[in-house]
Amino acid sequence: MPVTPGYSAHDMLGALQSRYVNTEDIPWTEARHGSRMKTLYKDNEAREALILIEAPPGCVLAEHEHTGTELTFVLEGSLEDDEGVCKAGDFVWRPPGSIHQARTPDGCTMLVLFKGGAKTVGTGRMFPNFDE
Repeated sequence: MPVTPGYSAHDMLGALQSRYVNTEDIPWTEARHGSRMKTLYKDNEAREALILIEAPPGCVLAEHEHTGTELTFVLEGSLEDDEGVCKAGDFVWRPPGSIHQARTPDGCTMLVLFKGGAKTVGTGRMFPNFDE
């Protein structure tokens, strides 16, 4: 069942009720490479997640392969790789099987929808973890 992980405000809702989320009530958690994140929506069975991510200036994400489609909307700063730059207000999506190494030279706040995940090329580590 889809959830906003750790968000107890939804505990008493019926199965078909809307889930309003006050993002300020969700704590930031440490993510990879000095970034932090808030998971707003996660469905382990469907392997989907919507995550708000803040990456500091100079952050370099390890080379990774997308196991499903990734859709990213940049809210602040910029996100880049060898194929292009996505600035605030821009959107980029990556098809399953694509491989890249992302960078945030000026820092970046982005909203990322994972339909599937991303597997680090060197370690095979998956993000997000849909097995928890």
